[in-house]
Amino acid sequence: MTTTVLAAQTVGNPAANIGIFSVFVVVTMIVVIKASKRNATADEFFTGGRGFSGPQNGIAIAGDYLSAASFLGIAGAIAVYGYDGFLYSIGFLVAWLVALLLVAELLRNTGKFTMADVLSFRLRQRPVRLAAATSTLTVSLFYLLAQMAGAGGLVALLLDVNSRAGQSLVIAVVGVLMIVYVLVGGMKGTTWVQIIKAVLLIVGAACMTVMVLAKFGLNFSDILGSAQSAISHATTKGVSSRDVLAPGAQYGGSLTSKINFISLALALVLGTAGLPHVLMRFYTVPTAKEARRSVVWAIALIGAFYLFTLVLGYGAAALVGPDRILKAAGGVNSAAPLLAFELGGVILLGVISAVAFATILAVVAGLTITASASFAHDIYASVLKSHKVTEQEQVRVSRITAVVLGVFAIGLGILANGQNVAFLVALAFAVAAAANLPTILYSLYWKRFNTRGALWSMYGGLLSTIVLIVFSPAVSGSKTAMIPGADFAFFPLANPGIVSIPLAFALGIIGTLTSSDTGDPERTAEMEVRSLTGVGAEKAVAH
Repeated sequence: MTTTVLAAQTVGNPAANIGIFSVFVVVTMIVVIKASKRNATADEFFTGGRGFSGPQNGIAIAGDYLSAASFLGIAGAIAVYGYDGFLYSIGFLVAWLVALLLVAELLRNTGKFTMADVLSFRLRQRPVRLAAATSTLTVSLFYLLAQMAGAGGLVALLLDVNSRAGQSLVIAVVGVLMIVYVLVGGMKGTTWVQIIKAVLLIVGAACMTVMVLAKFGLNFSDILGSAQSAISHATTKGVSSRDVLAPGAQYGGSLTSKINFISLALALVLGTAGLPHVLMRFYTVPTAKEARRSVVWAIALIGAFYLFTLVLGYGAAALVGPDRILKAAGGVNSAAPLLAFELGGVILLGVISAVAFATILAVVAGLTITASASFAHDIYASVLKSHKVTEQEQVRVSRITAVVLGVFAIGLGILANGQNVAFLVALAFAVAAAANLPTILYSLYWKRFNTRGALWSMYGGLLSTIVLIVFSPAVSGSKTAMIPGADFAFFPLANPGIVSIPLAFALGIIGTLTSSDTGDPERTAEMEVRSLTGVGAEKAVAH
């Protein structure tokens, strides 16, 4: 049976898929418009007026966090690679403990709008804000291209669009919708879309999980056995003769693959606490207590969802098979939609795919508003205008930035189209863990930390991660690379976390200890009091 026939059999009814898609887009757009009636001030546009409760924000965090990587990429990775794919689920979930225990409450107490508010609180404003904003924009772009690639693969499957030009058009449409959501809704509209999307995604995944378990008499061992049998009999090159319960399948089982495995785990576990669009959600609640409640709710919802992905991934391997997944339009990212079609036909495929599409829209909107807020607040207002700017002007600049960022995201998404979205998000996590997390932790917990340490850590972590990614098999030197024809990869690991993250921590220490700058004792004491108690958290951080 040819690839074309396989793809055609699995997309169901394109007209029905488009209809369900359109309903979701219209409903979420109405929600955005209704929620955006008051978006004049920076506080309303960037943080939704800090009017969300802990549970509401926790659901929104889950909606922001459970991206295309979580649903499409992880399910596909588990279906094709087994244990390696499940590592993504484990890493994404365990990472929240780092955010809860070390970052969430202190960050909420210290900052105002962005991550840079915290990092520059007791350091030199201009250089630190510029570095933090640069890092924020870079992480957001990496994350955005993953979502765009997921959108291209998803709609390619549903509409049986196999041409590069057709998938590029789909990515462009997603980019335009993303820009509209941010321009119209701001943080308030984006948050409500994320809440709706999170509920729909978790309920949809739960229903599919129950249906998969029912197929195997509620016996998970039978699912694993059937998945192993399907992968063992797969004829697709690079999939056969692999143990779905053993690590290393994704990278070949060599020593390099084991190091890659550890590197990926480091990036996943440490990356969440450095993701700007996740950190910014802590500013949408009124108190530190609500910030803590947000994370607890998020952990519960995200944990349940990642347990579902285990069943969905192995279920897709057993019921659909790696051959059929990899040959369908959309490739490895098509596992969850194909499983939905196998379980419930055209209707379930349309609903689940529309939910996944809404997931992509909600996540890219959250990423865009975070990046645009960082540029408007940290670079334009603080660095270029020295805080001599109105809030309305900040909002205007943020909206312009959202448009520019959307255009960049469309271009990068077209370049990354066809890549596994979970893998692409793991690269964003590596950038966040190296460029942001060391500086955040040092700023919050180390009194001696100074401006040189912050700059060395942020720029060193950012540049080392990007350079290693560019010269890795992820970009060149392999058939699955972003640039298949090129071969300039000298770094053997697909994820650079094991090198760049320790390097960034070390650079923060070296930069601090080699500088005579001891900082402002008063600002250091004020930050400590504010971060631990919340006293003064409502004041602006500019000075």
